[in-house]
Amino acid sequence: MKGTVFTEFLEMVEDKFSMDMADRIIEASDLPSGGAYTAIGTYDHQEMLQLVTHLSQETGIAVPELVQTFGRYLFGRFVTAYPHFFVGISSAFDFLQRIENYIHVEVRKLYPDAQLPGFEYDTSEPGRLVMTYRSTRPFADLAEGLVRGCIQHFGENIQMRREDLANGQGTAARFWLTKEE
Repeated sequence: MKGTVFTEFLEMVEDKFSMDMADRIIEASDLPSGGAYTAIGTYDHQEMLQLVTHLSQETGIAVPELVQTFGRYLFGRFVTAYPHFFVGISSAFDFLQRIENYIHVEVRKLYPDAQLPGFEYDTSEPGRLVMTYRSTRPFADLAEGLVRGCIQHFGENIQMRREDLANGQGTAARFWLTKEE
């Protein structure tokens, strides 16, 4: 998992909780990296799971809720850090459909070792986008948070329903997005 995800997670913890909280969850976790992340580094996703678990223990907030909150936060950070991905995009559906064949292609150019999730799209019904997420890592909650962050960014009235495709493992999910009038 790319280091930028870790650095952004710890920034979110500092912003929403405190710097002391970030230090406590790093110290409570058994991290091979020692919690010293660089944006361009690559780290085991298990470290993120440990950090989130300890944050949950410290705050009493469930892990899925924390990971989804992080996804919404991360989307906002992507808007700021990568504005070129948003040029000419006027809706959440337009943006989301560009993830697999444009955004992930660009990410792989910068980080050839990046292990990104895959997305499939179904646009067969007007006003509905069905996205299927698949990953080797259990971050469907993160994907949900990112999608919700996207919807919020574009300010659209879109209802989302999530279907688990991986027996609670978090490695595959289908998101049903429907525009509301």
